[in-house]
Amino acid sequence: MSENKVVKGYKVFNPDWTCRGIQYEVGKSYEIDEKPIACTRGFHFCQKLNDCFSYYSFNEKNKVAEVIAYGEIDDTKYDKLCTNKIKIQKELSWSEVLDKVNTGKCCTGRGNSGDRNTGNYNTGDRNTGYCNTGDLNTGDRNTGYYNTGNWNTGSCNIGYGNIGNWNTGHHNTGDCNNSSYHNGCFNTKPTKIYMFNKLSNWTMEDWLDSKARKILIYNVLVHPTVWVKECDMTDGKKRHHPEWSITGGYLKKLFQKEIFYKQQENWNHLKQEAKDIVMAIPNFDKEIFKEITGIDITM
Repeated sequence: MSENKVVKGYKVFNPDWTCRGIQYEVGKSYEIDEKPIACTRGFHFCQKLNDCFSYYSFNEKNKVAEVIAYGEIDDTKYDKLCTNKIKIQKELSWSEVLDKVNTGKCCTGRGNSGDRNTGNYNTGDRNTGYCNTGDLNTGDRNTGYYNTGNWNTGSCNIGYGNIGNWNTGHHNTGDCNNSSYHNGCFNTKPTKIYMFNKLSNWTMEDWLDSKARKILIYNVLVHPTVWVKECDMTDGKKRHHPEWSITGGYLKKLFQKEIFYKQQENWNHLKQEAKDIVMAIPNFDKEIFKEITGIDITM
C-alpha cells in the first residue's frame, strides 16, 4: 500500500460508462472513505492501457478513459492498481486506443509492432491472425508469409507446423508436399522415419501416436524456456529485452546442465513399466538417448 500520490493511468468501462455497478462521467471525481483493497473495494485502473483488456473485452463499444488517481494506492496486484480517489480525466476515441496499444500503424488488434494487423501481437504486416512475425498470414504464430495455417516458418502453406514452402499438409520441412511429416519435396504418401540414426519401421504419425512419446513429453522432458513476468524483471533485463513493454515479460532460456539434471530426476521417478515402453522405441540406443536428453538409464 502506498501513500497518497498522483498516478496517471487508464480505465475501461461498459458502453454506458458503468463499472462494477457505479455510474461514471468524464470530468468528475469519485472517492471512498476507506482504504483501497484490490479486487475488494476501491477504483481499479491500469498504468498500461493494454493491461486493461485483460479484464475487459477488446471491444470498441466499451468506453476508455485516461484517469488520475490522487489518493492511497494498492499496488499489490501484478498489472492493475486500486485507489480510493480517482478522476475520470479524458475519454479516448477508439482510434486513440488503437494507437496506444500498438506500436505499428493502422492496426485493429492490440500489441502489434507491425502495420495493418487485425489480430494481436504481430510484428509483421497485414496479418489477420495472432503472434505472426511474417506478413499477410491468416493463421497464427507464423514467421513466413502468406500462410493460412499456424506455426509455419516457411511461406505459402495452408497446413500448420511447416518450415518449408507451398505445403498443403502439416509438419513438413521440405517444399510442395501434399501429405504430412516429410523432409523432402513433392511427396503424397507418409514415409518411414529415422530413429537413433537408423531407418525404422515407424512413420512420423506412429511416433506421434506412441505411448513412449506421451511419457517423455508429459513426464520427463523439460521445457527449455521459462516465462519471466515484468514484475520479476530487473532494469538490466528490461534494457536487454525491450520487447517486455509489449509482451509484459520475456522468455528466459535455461542452461543445458539444468535441463539435463531435471530430466534425469524425472526419469528416475518413472515406474519401470513406463521406462520399458520408452526403451522399446525402435533402434533405441542408450548412449544416443543420454547424449540428447542427459538421461543415464543405468542410474
